[in-house]
Amino acid sequence: MSKKPVITILHLYPRDMNIYGDNGNVQVLVKRLEWHGYTPSVIEYNPEDTLPNLSDIDLIIGGGGQDSGQNVIHQDLLSNGKFFRNAADDGLPMLLVCGLYQLFGNSFTTHTGTTLEGIRVFNTKTIGGKERLVGNITLESETFGTIIGYENHSGQTYFEEPLTPLGLVRIGAGNNTTDDHEGVLYKNVIGTYLHGSLLPKNPAIADYLISTAAKRRYGEFNGQSIDDSIAMRARTVALTRPR
Repeated sequence: MSKKPVITILHLYPRDMNIYGDNGNVQVLVKRLEWHGYTPSVIEYNPEDTLPNLSDIDLIIGGGGQDSGQNVIHQDLLSNGKFFRNAADDGLPMLLVCGLYQLFGNSFTTHTGTTLEGIRVFNTKTIGGKERLVGNITLESETFGTIIGYENHSGQTYFEEPLTPLGLVRIGAGNNTTDDHEGVLYKNVIGTYLHGSLLPKNPAIADYLISTAAKRRYGEFNGQSIDDSIAMRARTVALTRPR
């Protein structure tokens, strides 16, 4: 029996950046990798740990956190900014939710006026406000079709150059209260405010991350047909829920 190919996931800051079910994104990737015939390997990285070699990583996942969580991981993230910029420029697939989406930009200014420097993967800035943008959200994406999630953030993110949003908002707020963009898609890196967690109800995004990782590592993606009927039912129910 041939050995199943391995896909290695780097899970960023799971101790401090895991809010609103964001760890569920890793669980979905692990299960879908198994269904597709791959062997998932998950490396958890927290500030006191040593980053693996970039050549050993196939996919990076990071979640959201409160301002306190961002403060805990901020200096470590800055010190490893070059690692993540190189990963992004090399085409490594990533999913970065909420707090890490903000810190992968140029800056995040909190509602108290404190500015945290970002690592400049995205040419964006985020400004904290008094208003929380909370509720179910639906996007339309040229790449992924209809995207369904849940947002809960007070930071408002703005593009500082023309960028490709993850999707256009149909229901909800998105990056901010002045345009119809949500998230960003830069090379193979996705930044988004969508919690819930995102991937269980959006298998197209999960398989994009997986297939991109497999093609980079092995030159091709030999995925299997997966029965997503339960996910489709969940999407149908989610679409009927009020904001």
